[in-house]
Amino acid sequence: MGAARYDLPEPDAFTRPYWAAAAEGRLLIRRCAECGRAHHYPREFCPYCWSEEVGWEEASGRATLYTWSTVHRNDLPPFGERTPYTAAVVDLAEGPRMMTQVVACAEAELAAGMPLRVAFREGNPVFGPEGESRS
Repeated sequence: MGAARYDLPEPDAFTRPYWAAAAEGRLLIRRCAECGRAHHYPREFCPYCWSEEVGWEEASGRATLYTWSTVHRNDLPPFGERTPYTAAVVDLAEGPRMMTQVVACAEAELAAGMPLRVAFREGNPVFGPEGESRS
């Protein structure tokens, strides 16, 4: 049996649509039918008004960089093989904030507010500079 991996999601019945869409190159968020606000990470209720009238919606894939940190050391497999990498928080165009990774961009080029676009690596959403490939 291989070494434990800490980068793979463990989909359950509720999050399975999110991960299935990600595997197809689509980013889903949840939107509340009561107050109209979008949220991420996926929950079965609205974190703003507590309504259970929420549904899946495909996000545009556009975001802006809010903050980031370059990770130079991570002992959990397989992250150690990927260092350095940029862990980040982005503001999705639809409103929610999302933790992610910035790819295809040198650390010196990162700037708060820079436009980003979703891409997918092994079924996981990551973000790169606007104009980069979505796959």
